[in-house]
Amino acid sequence: MSNHLLMVFGLSLLATVVPLVRAEGAAQSFEATSTERTPFAPGGIIRVDGSYGYLAVDGWDEPEVEVTMIKSTNRFYEPSQKQQEEQRFERVRIVTERRSDKELAITTNPPVRKTVFFFPRPLLPSPRHGLTPDYRIHVPRNSQLIVRHDNGYVWVSDVTGDIEVHSHTGDMIVMLPDPGPYSIDARTGLGSVSSDFVGKGHHYLAGSRFAYAGSPPSRRIFLRMGSGSITIKSGPSSGPARRD
Repeated sequence: MSNHLLMVFGLSLLATVVPLVRAEGAAQSFEATSTERTPFAPGGIIRVDGSYGYLAVDGWDEPEVEVTMIKSTNRFYEPSQKQQEEQRFERVRIVTERRSDKELAITTNPPVRKTVFFFPRPLLPSPRHGLTPDYRIHVPRNSQLIVRHDNGYVWVSDVTGDIEVHSHTGDMIVMLPDPGPYSIDARTGLGSVSSDFVGKGHHYLAGSRFAYAGSPPSRRIFLRMGSGSITIKSGPSSGPARRD
């Protein structure tokens, strides 16, 4: 008899709890998307400073810079927590500053603290404000690009001007459209460098370096990674790899 009562009580409790779970909904990650466009003529300097997470910079034929930022929470929350957790999105923002007709700066605030190149922060990216940004930036194809990325994933493609990218931790892929020639200097403090171009590769105790010198005048490609890999590809872009 007691077992029967226990079973009835258990079924009653389950019947009460299941509708509550359904009403609350499954835990989920929240995100917010913003897009900003700034007129900017080809041939200028574009600086991306203080970014972290996922960064993709692609060249296009429009005389403007388009910056889309998708901010996602690093954890899953109940739907009832959405309004509270979305307040995190205000803590990380992008500032686009037109310093002159030929120079545009795209800065992430608050800025990250500075560190020495060969002494990056921990190998695994640490969460900042509980958010992971996903930057999708389009720039005039004939731009000079200078990037200082903190940690995460960097993708650059279809930019025909000089390219300089510094990253502390993560993976970097640079797609160089034909035709060249290029002058390439790529180095990691801890990690590998792979290239479609035939040049001089050096492997050190921890890091690697790759150098390729095309006939002048050549485009300058200067890449530095503290801890992680650098991949240099030749040919048309197939688009950046995206997280699921």
